[in-house]
Amino acid sequence: MTEGVPSAGSALPTPAMSSLPLAALNVRVRRRLSLFLNVRAPVAADWTVLAEAMDFEYLEIQQLEKYADPTSRLLDDWQRRPGASVGRLLELLAKLGREDVLMELGPSIGQKPEYFDAFICYCPSDIEFVHEMIRQLEQTNYRLKLCVSDRDVLPGTCVWSIASELIEKRCRRMVVVVSDEYLQSKECDFQTKFALSLSPGAHQKRLIPIKYKPMKKEFPSILRFITVCDYTNPCTQNWFWTRLAKALSMP
Repeated sequence: MTEGVPSAGSALPTPAMSSLPLAALNVRVRRRLSLFLNVRAPVAADWTVLAEAMDFEYLEIQQLEKYADPTSRLLDDWQRRPGASVGRLLELLAKLGREDVLMELGPSIGQKPEYFDAFICYCPSDIEFVHEMIRQLEQTNYRLKLCVSDRDVLPGTCVWSIASELIEKRCRRMVVVVSDEYLQSKECDFQTKFALSLSPGAHQKRLIPIKYKPMKKEFPSILRFITVCDYTNPCTQNWFWTRLAKALSMP
């Protein structure tokens, strides 16, 4: 076989995969990669050889050897560097002759990224309401798919870059859980402003604010021109979830 060219049964990098960030690799694939690459064998390239191909220096590789799962740590460190992508990982595995890895994990690595009906922007203190949202919208007949960072984003990823990727390319809408704590969050502020920049004037109805408890502070002015789903209003609570589900299901 020609060096660097995957066989017919392995995963071929596509243009889309070349731009797909390494953060898109799910936990199962990462664990399987560790099972293959953590093993030191004289006849197969292990994680240290992969690290060299990724341009890690000798001292950096020595530091990674201290971890129980060096492959996992290597992927976490590499995905913060320019040029790290799923397609590039496949190219390196092919170049190193790890056809066994490509044959085993190729279909999983090359699968399309997961898409969601809505990205949920919230503060950690509001997580209980987010859990209720999951129960009402995902685990009922609505069958909506929500992107919740604490559940769906892998640890070790850059929160700013992965949030931008999810909001712009993989989530149809964004739900903002507004509270006094939300007003103090730089991460929530960034996510909200980024989503608004994608749809100036909210013409595409991408952003849906929710007020689920009384607030002591003034409602954010940046969201005042968008219709709010108010869970605190007892007169509308009976159809709150139905109304929200319809908004998220709109084409």
